[in-house]
Amino acid sequence: MRTILLLGAGRSASSLVKYLMEHAAEQHWTLTVAERDLAQARKLVQGHGSAATVVELDASNAEARAAHIEKHDLVISMLPHFMHMDVLRDCLRLRKNVITPSYVPDALWPLDAEFKQAGLTVLNEMGADPGLDHMSALRILDDLRSQGARIEAFESYCGGLVAPENDDNPWGYKFSWNPRNVVLAGQGPAARYMAHGELKYIPYQQLFRRAVRVDLGKLGAYDGYANRDSLKYREVYGLAGIPTMLRGTLRKEGYCHAWDALVQLGCTEDGFAMELPASANWADYIRSFLPESAGGDLRTATAHYLGLPPAGPVMEKLDWLGLFGNGTIGQGGLSPAATLQRLLEAKWVLGPADKDLLVMWHRFAFTAGGRKKELQSTLWVEGQDNIHTAMARCVGLPMAMGAKLLLNGKITGRGVLLPVTPEIYTPVLDELASLGISFSEKTVEATAP
Repeated sequence: MRTILLLGAGRSASSLVKYLMEHAAEQHWTLTVAERDLAQARKLVQGHGSAATVVELDASNAEARAAHIEKHDLVISMLPHFMHMDVLRDCLRLRKNVITPSYVPDALWPLDAEFKQAGLTVLNEMGADPGLDHMSALRILDDLRSQGARIEAFESYCGGLVAPENDDNPWGYKFSWNPRNVVLAGQGPAARYMAHGELKYIPYQQLFRRAVRVDLGKLGAYDGYANRDSLKYREVYGLAGIPTMLRGTLRKEGYCHAWDALVQLGCTEDGFAMELPASANWADYIRSFLPESAGGDLRTATAHYLGLPPAGPVMEKLDWLGLFGNGTIGQGGLSPAATLQRLLEAKWVLGPADKDLLVMWHRFAFTAGGRKKELQSTLWVEGQDNIHTAMARCVGLPMAMGAKLLLNGKITGRGVLLPVTPEIYTPVLDELASLGISFSEKTVEATAP
């Protein structure tokens, strides 16, 4: 009997846990869910008998964490990304294979040789984005190249959104994954990408005002903004000399213009604590970012400071959040971003009857047989409910399938891996398609790359 340890059981773990438990008998494995919130973990494993065990664990407790890792054959870490390196070092020392949905930490690459020498596999970026984006793109790229195609442009966008039937607020957004990651999106180094052979940079303060329209036809039009580094995968994808390459994030049309207003005000800053008391209201919060000369009606003053019409759609979105009202912030001493997050978690909640939506879109411009062509690939997945969300399915199911491949010896690679080889992406994408998670593809007349 093989043993799997899941560290963390947050928003994206539901479908992962469900798959592992449903396949436990046929695959001869058991699952241990280690989570600080026992009630949350028990809710996920309810109804599956002895296939899963729940244990209480504060994963920051190194001794307790290592003790659990030592007892299992495979570790799946769904912890916050900043905790992964501690888990990965434990797995190296204790000789355990490990899977994460997160970007490869820079500190992990120097350990690649040690993991290989130990005969261990560290399968990273095995979720939706990163994860499904790699797998779906590489399957198409490998196929095009096998036909002799020359790839001239690659664009890829992904967004965790809200299903159209539950899109009932001006922002067109509700949380289906970590709210903090949404609030801090785009911060850090400037976004960089290639456009027509030129290297481009977008600093954070310009990122959301430089959003582009991504029109998916009958599936709707969206705002698309560039990820921090679109070029880190050029070599991994075999696109080292490509003239145009951009990876980005999708939001409902109009979202980015309004989010930019929050950025320009300073509401997304995370580097200092505000001295507002918990009894302060949201009007106090907004007023603290305005210059002394901004008097009178707060909404009008804010609009003038931002150079926006007071009655325009951006100010409507800010007003809908209650940022000009008397509601209390509820907790003092937080950063502007953390304070804003408290408000958004109350306003952008995925209700009991709501479903989320995950959209992924790739565009490949290429030349084959002397003709310029364009292939577009689109994934559209709605959640089953507010537990087994589209985000949870598209993050958790690839990880569960990766666990099955690893435990059954189907992944021969060792060391630090990404899901960019056929031995990983083919079985995962094929099984996902059998569960209704599949890309639709069409080849169209080429546009300018």
